[in-house]
Order: sequence, then structure tokens, then C-alpha cells
Amino acid sequence: MRTARGKTARLGPDRGGGPSGVDANPRRPGSRNAARRQFESCRALLRKHLDVEPEAQTNALAASLQTRSGNRPIASTHDTAQPAQPVATPARPHDQPSVAVMPFDNLGGADDEYFADGVVEEITAALSRVRNFFVIARQSAFTYKGRFADVREVGRELGVNYVVEGTVRRGGDRLRISVQLVDADTRTQLWSERYEGATEDVFEFQDRIAAQVAGAIHPAIRGAEIELARRKPPASLRAYDLVMRAYPNIWGRRKDANDLAIELLRKAIAIDPAYGRAHALLAWCYASNAVFLWAEHPESELEKALAAVEAAGSIGDDPTALAAAGWALSMCGEQERAATFIERALALDPNNAWAWARRGWIAIYKNEAALALDRFHRAMTLSPMDPFAFAVRLGTGYALAKTGSLSQAVTIAREIIAAHPDIVIPYRYLAAWSAMDGDLETARWAAQKLLTVQPDFTIERFRSLPVFHNTPAWANQVAEGLKLAGLPER
Repeated sequence: MRTARGKTARLGPDRGGGPSGVDANPRRPGSRNAARRQFESCRALLRKHLDVEPEAQTNALAASLQTRSGNRPIASTHDTAQPAQPVATPARPHDQPSVAVMPFDNLGGADDEYFADGVVEEITAALSRVRNFFVIARQSAFTYKGRFADVREVGRELGVNYVVEGTVRRGGDRLRISVQLVDADTRTQLWSERYEGATEDVFEFQDRIAAQVAGAIHPAIRGAEIELARRKPPASLRAYDLVMRAYPNIWGRRKDANDLAIELLRKAIAIDPAYGRAHALLAWCYASNAVFLWAEHPESELEKALAAVEAAGSIGDDPTALAAAGWALSMCGEQERAATFIERALALDPNNAWAWARRGWIAIYKNEAALALDRFHRAMTLSPMDPFAFAVRLGTGYALAKTGSLSQAVTIAREIIAAHPDIVIPYRYLAAWSAMDGDLETARWAAQKLLTVQPDFTIERFRSLPVFHNTPAWANQVAEGLKLAGLPER
């Protein structure tokens, strides 16, 4: 390294495996990204403490790492669909420490990507339950997976003060997790630690990491608060693995991905029949089959969803399971019971973007659309780059349509379709809302697009979904709009 006064310092590989040097021969994307982060961390420390700058050889090595990766996203094991871009990053409360847990780089085999993602999932969930914190949802953080992102850029885009980064290496039955907490504005490393042990120690490591990150950000937060956020780990690590493998398919927004998620969740339940989260996520998948009309008989899928919720048993300490089960119940028409599940999830985890979004939809289905807008705004604030942001935007449009702002609702539906032309549901509502607003040209265009993708769509089948049970007058208006758009009644 060299300063204006000629001082030099050299960055070399850390023989102990820690984050103090740049690996000159990284072959996997995870290794390249980890090496870039090591370089940036070391450069920031040397600038701060020694007033030195990188020498030409070190700069060239770092530049070559960026060239090899092209700084382009690779396929994520968590989110198989293209990430949504935020319309605007909503304002967050300024009096709360804000943090994003970034996807950890997998330094093990390619088959371990899901495992690294699972570690991040659980750390995010534990931090999210600390009431003093504002925690960005993992759905938004995972849009950065597979590429190097400068922490200052992340802080600006997600609106956070702190960023957690790390690496995971699993080999046989051994596990190593390295983590660092970085100030997003100054790029200063505030805390770092390495955890090594047996693979089955992963649950303990996740809790310890969350506690130490929380304590480094806000010293007043003690281990006792994180202790309250702990969940009982699943009885089987193999069942846990299968659930982690199911996640990217749950977010996939496609029938084939949803079918694969169901298969993986069933396998997890076969191994651990008392695994509540697996049952709750299975309920979500069955309900998705019905709502997206992926199944020939939606009513039978909803029956399966209800059965899965009942089989979940005691999930009262798991916000993710509560949110999934609550959504499934809502799709089955049980809005009051669904609201109970969602309220419990938010009592445990006030940063749960998924639960806030579901709470907004429940308000719509309970004929309380005016209450939904604030809830959708809260969900978008917590996860501005969520792969399911389209559903939050669609909910916003739905609430506006129900409260008389049809033209605004149509504009939102158009924006969603422009960004996600492969998603079917917005075409249904664009067809209905445009017709209800007197724009038959747009309504008929949307109807034709819908029938191209879903040729068996009928108004009768759509109208029979339980979500319309509490709002029959509105359902009739929507059905009439779909009829004017030219969609078949039966």
C-alpha cells in the first residue's frame, strides 16, 4: 500500500483463514465476493489507522476479482424470480438502529448454497424480533445475492445504518461461520467473529451471532432479549435442510416451483412430523395453488391448506410459521382466525414485512380497505426490494379501487404488469378495474392477455374463491367488470 508520502503496506492472504487478506485465486462466486469484502475491509482500516492507500498490484488484483464476477447477480437459491425494484425507498423511523443482514458467501460446495441462505434467514429473524431495531426483510437483502455490493450503496438503497456480512463453509460434519458488522456510511468494521464447530451447532451459532450483532449496535440490548427471541430448533437437521431447500421454490411464483416446494416440505414432515414451520409453509403452498388458480379444483387445495394449518400444532413462538398459516387461513376465507395468527406474528416480530402485507390483505377481505394502505406501506418500508413487492403494490391498488380511486388502481396494475409481465393475477384486476372505470379497450386487452396464459379462466371459478365471502357486493362489481372485459362467465 502507498500514501502520498510514499508509505506502503501489503495485503496478503491470512494463513489463519480470517478476513485480513485477499485470496489471489478464488474460483467460486462466493469466494470472489468474500475476497472483495476482505480487501475493502482492510483498505478502510489501513486508511483510518495508517493513512495508506493500495499499491498498484493490490488494486489490480481487486479489480480482476470484480472483472471475473462482472458484478452481476447469479441465481439465488432463495429467490428464483427476478427481484423487484423499489418504486421508492420508504422512510424509516430515524430513532431506531437499522440493519440489513446480507446474503452470506458460501465457501463450501455448490450444494450448500441453501444452507448458507438458511443461516442468514435465522439470524435476520432473531434480530428482527429485537424491538429497538429496524431490520430489513431477508427478501430485500437477498436481491444482492451473488454479487459484490459496496456497503455504502447498500445502506443508501435499503436505508440502513449497519450491514452484516459473512461467509459459511460446511465440510462433512464441520461448520465455520465468519461474520462482520460494518457501519454502512463510513465502511468501518465495528465487530467481527468466527464460529467453528459441528454442523449441528448451527442453531446455537445463529443465536450467538444475533446476540453479538445486537450488542455491538446497541450495547443496552442484553443477551436476555435475544434469548426471548429464540425458537426451539427442529428435532432433525435433515428436516431443517429440506425446509431451507423449499424456500426458493416458495418464492418462485410459478406452479412448477410451488409443486417442488410441496414435495420438499412433505419430505421434511415425514422426517419430523411435529415440525410446525414445515406444516405452515405447506399450507401456504396449497393456498397458493388455489389463489393463483394453478389447480383444477381450488376448493380441494384450500381443504389441504386448512388441514396443514391444523397439523402445524404449536407454532406460537415462530413468526414465520404464524404468518404463513395466517395467510393460508385468509385465503380459505377465515379472516378473523387469520387476523389472530398475523397479530401474534407481529407481536413477536414487529419487523415482519410478510405479516404486515398479510395484515393489509386481511383488512381488504374484511371490508376494511381504508385500514390496508398504512399496513402495505409498512410492509414496503421493511422490504423495499421484496420479490413479492408486486403483491404489496397490488394490495395498495386493490385498497384504492375499493375506496373509489379506480384510476389510481388501474395505474398501479399497469405498472406491475410492465415490471412483471409473467405474473397472472394483475391481469385479472386490470381487466376488472379498467372496465369498472369505463376503459373497455384496456380491460379487453388485459382479458386477452389473461386468457393467453390461463385459457381455462372463468369468472365463476374466480368469484367462488373464499376471499370474496365477506364482500359480496364488491365481488359482484368485480365479476361484472370481468364480464364487460370479455372474459367467460363459466
